[in-house]
Amino acid sequence: MDAGNWSQVTEFVILGFPHLQGIQAYLFVLLLLIYVTTVLGNLLVFLVVRLDSQLHTPMYHFVSILSLLELGYTAATVPKMLSNLLREEKTISFSGCLLQIYFFHSLGATECYLLTAMAYDRYLAICRPLHYSTLMTPARCAKIAVGCWLGGLAGPVAEISLVSRLPFCGPNRIQHIFCDFPPVLSLACTDTSINVLVDFAINSCKILATFLLILSSYVQIVRTVLRIPSVAGKTKAFSTCASHLTVVLIFYGSILFMYVRLKSSYSLDYDRALAVIYSVLTPFLNPFVYSLRNKDIKEAVRRQLKRSGILTEVKVGKAGQGRRRGTVTQGIASHRR
Repeated sequence: MDAGNWSQVTEFVILGFPHLQGIQAYLFVLLLLIYVTTVLGNLLVFLVVRLDSQLHTPMYHFVSILSLLELGYTAATVPKMLSNLLREEKTISFSGCLLQIYFFHSLGATECYLLTAMAYDRYLAICRPLHYSTLMTPARCAKIAVGCWLGGLAGPVAEISLVSRLPFCGPNRIQHIFCDFPPVLSLACTDTSINVLVDFAINSCKILATFLLILSSYVQIVRTVLRIPSVAGKTKAFSTCASHLTVVLIFYGSILFMYVRLKSSYSLDYDRALAVIYSVLTPFLNPFVYSLRNKDIKEAVRRQLKRSGILTEVKVGKAGQGRRRGTVTQGIASHRR
């Protein structure tokens, strides 16, 4: 198209769930409750791990970083989704759309790398326990965490750079619940086959490579655990991996179907449902998976509550009631005498 025949789009309209217009208020309340629970739950896990010295181990070091990561991951999309549910004009600027895509994909890539690092940590702990303390030192944990963040933040730079150069002349209506590469590319006024190919190649390498590394780690873990003679030993070994494996299955189960494909072979509603799973439900479930199923974190929460005086006050209150009852009993006895 000739550059003189089109005008550059300066903002997009995010359609969200157009078939659910009649229940926007209910969706807002539900999403708000999920988001508040996500923030409070992940913040609780992060603070408990950081404040409790007994959880200063490599595994929980990665868990705390994952919780912090989920806070940023949801902040990239959910607040805008909430505001759009209350507004008739569901617009976002062109630069704001690119920023949302960048942070969403960079933090998502960081999560892929971090989940891979956590799988490697479990592999060393179960398959090479005698060398674990020397292989997974605090300094190495810090380097791995920094590498995950740097790799994630650098990941979508090439894709964002290519999209920013595309001409957008209308329509400007994004058929999705937030800005993302596939729906934005479909609005460009030029051939985007290079962009689609680059997007597919980067996502395939990033998602499939990390998933295969995690899978290979768990293959080795299962082989080692099956050689443990006692049932109790097998149960304990598997229990240390259950929370991580649950998060991996939920997260990768949705993004593999969403991003590792060249064409959109599914309906728009299907894509929106997948987006809800990996952008909203996975961060929401994370604190429950790592707290309700984890004895160490539950005990750490109790210790922190005791240190803050909350549990102590309850016990003192009960003791005080006992002393008051004893005093009343003694008073009655002395009155009778």
